[in-house]
Amino acid sequence: MANSSTLVVSRSTEDAIKRRAWLGLLTILGPVLLVSMDGSILFIAMPRVTSAITPTADQALWILDIYGFVVGSLLIAFGNIGDRFGRLKLIMAGALLFGVGSTGAAFSTNPESLIACRLLMGVGGATLLPSGLAIVAALFPDSRKRAQAIGIFAATFAMGFAIGPVLGGFLLQITDWWGSVFLINAPIVIGFLAVAPITLKEVRSSHYGRIDLLSLFLSFVGILLFTYSVKRAAAFGLTQEQLLYGVVGIAAVVWFIRRQRAIEDPLVDLRLFGDRVFTISILAGFLSLVVWSAAGYMTSVYLQSVLGYTVFATALLMLPGAVVITGTCILTPYIIERIGKRVGLIAVYLLIAIGVGLLLFTDVDTGVTLVVVSTIIAGVGYGISFSLVADVAVSAVPVERAGAAGAIAETSNELGNAFGISLLGSVAALVFRLYGPGLAGTLNETLDTPDIAADGIIRANEAFVFGFHIAMGIAAVIMLFVGLIAVRWLPRKLPE
Repeated sequence: MANSSTLVVSRSTEDAIKRRAWLGLLTILGPVLLVSMDGSILFIAMPRVTSAITPTADQALWILDIYGFVVGSLLIAFGNIGDRFGRLKLIMAGALLFGVGSTGAAFSTNPESLIACRLLMGVGGATLLPSGLAIVAALFPDSRKRAQAIGIFAATFAMGFAIGPVLGGFLLQITDWWGSVFLINAPIVIGFLAVAPITLKEVRSSHYGRIDLLSLFLSFVGILLFTYSVKRAAAFGLTQEQLLYGVVGIAAVVWFIRRQRAIEDPLVDLRLFGDRVFTISILAGFLSLVVWSAAGYMTSVYLQSVLGYTVFATALLMLPGAVVITGTCILTPYIIERIGKRVGLIAVYLLIAIGVGLLLFTDVDTGVTLVVVSTIIAGVGYGISFSLVADVAVSAVPVERAGAAGAIAETSNELGNAFGISLLGSVAALVFRLYGPGLAGTLNETLDTPDIAADGIIRANEAFVFGFHIAMGIAAVIMLFVGLIAVRWLPRKLPE
């Protein structure tokens, strides 16, 4: 009888632990969704933002990608800080900072304050991914359940990227206020802060490396100065000041790389890139986000400002691509069982190249069908990438270096999201500056110019579409080229 009672109590306790674990995972998914969603939700809102607070061409690009640069630059550092001081404490502080930044962004009245608030959001967001993943892993001691939980974590992160523009469109349709795409974060953050201390537990590591502050400074400053130089060149042409920023940025990045090879606890373990499989997988994650972010942003502007679709209609047109990305993320494990990791990784490059290549056939009058088909075809590639890259990267390295490989995979995604708009967006901006009517630096600024003539509107639209084609052509060529390299480099059988 006593044994029976003990068994019942034991099962009851075990069930309670399982429930707590799944509730903890559900709690973490809220901020994870916000972090990824905020990397893309502005795509569809930018025409409204541009009309409301009139940023310059380079300010508009900073508004879009300062968030991704900050998140990408700080992910590894905050992973080390969480190991030392506690993941739950860090993620709670980060969520609070994210919420404050979001609220400030919603009520910004000028480009400078919006950029500053987006930077603050990036600092908060950078705490959430590595800490959230560590907490989820600790919630599920059983390896099979832990794999399921991490898979759900990764799918949620990918889904956030996909649904960001769609949700942004719905919010703008309902509220007719661009600040709503930021203020929507506040209730989710408040709910997380209220529930997290109950459903989550503190996680620390007894093995952590020293945080090299100089490396952190060099990587952050190098990336920002280099991209700032590119943006200034695209918006205003080459200047002595702009070139100086670029040179200093490149020098900081080179110094950072050399330092990682010399110090005992590097922020980025560059030795991992000696493995071809690891390198190709990281490139897939990085480049897929480069193309996805640039295509998402410019397609949204094209549909609204060139073809004249409403925000709500634009959101609906982007919905099929979002559904395909989310569905592919879920189905990728089953797809890979049939075709293998090698074919899956190569397919990422080729599908995205084909998808964005279709955008080269759009024009100032028609292109909706091409846009939808493009998002569907490329969406399959994006979905496979979001689900497969981290797994391939981690599998390609020794077990003791899996954590470093996972951190690099996450960082490559965030930097890709930011670099896409910075680099390809700057190419499009440069083309618009050279071939547009010369009234302003961006399409939306030009269309908002008082008493603009009909031929000025036509010329502005044609210049934007030309820049759009150049940027997407570059993206397609790069993906195709690296895809062909992957065909040659990747072994027939990738490690499981």
